[in-house]
Amino acid sequence: MTQHLYILTGASRGMGLAMAEQLLSTNHFVLCISRNTNDTLAAHAVKVGRQLEQWPLDLERSAEAAATLAQWLDSRKTGSFASATLINNAGAIPRIAPLSASDPGDLARALRVGLEAPLLLTAAFLGATESWNIPRKVLNISSGLGRRAMASQAAYCAAKAGMDHFTRCLALDEALKPNGARACSLAPGVIDTDMQVQLRHADAADFPDQGNFVALKANSQLASPADAAAQVLAYLARPDFGRNPIGDVRD
Repeated sequence: MTQHLYILTGASRGMGLAMAEQLLSTNHFVLCISRNTNDTLAAHAVKVGRQLEQWPLDLERSAEAAATLAQWLDSRKTGSFASATLINNAGAIPRIAPLSASDPGDLARALRVGLEAPLLLTAAFLGATESWNIPRKVLNISSGLGRRAMASQAAYCAAKAGMDHFTRCLALDEALKPNGARACSLAPGVIDTDMQVQLRHADAADFPDQGNFVALKANSQLASPADAAAQVLAYLARPDFGRNPIGDVRD
């Protein structure tokens, strides 16, 4: 088969939606996992004649999502795809506040969606495809906040830092295998998404960096979701992808 499999989380809006649209422009089978499906994306797939599946799953129920993915992959025949790639893009940011003023449920959701779900989905993906004998990649969408602490962002920073470090461990695991997957945790830059809106409208008394995010928008320093998606997918296609398990599109 010449068709390439791409599994993408958080594909219903923002950069995830832009990546899904761009992946559908070529001969790929795109499987999207998000809380909600996107009718515009479905119509686009029909228009361009590409294969798309959308699963409306809440990644807070990460074990269920991982089991569903493993079952689906196990049902595919060896040789169905020329390559397989998992892109863990979904994330959640709780109400912006100091940790002492944060809601426990919000914190738990941020860690389940932003760290636990990628970890479990990656394990399911690699376990189910290990015998396929095709190139495999895992791209984890990280953030500069996983590498730089910020006040009132404890849960999000922790999730992204954890994603970076489990990717380092994963790279060590896969390097020992004859057909190990290549993996990278990639910071995509600053993007004009709903998350940026949330950061700009946070209470400045709770969020000392709020003015910096206002300035990013005012000074046109935010990449569009489409441009950011193109940069991320170009990085994914690089021949040296995975040589360094931690990356940044601005490198």
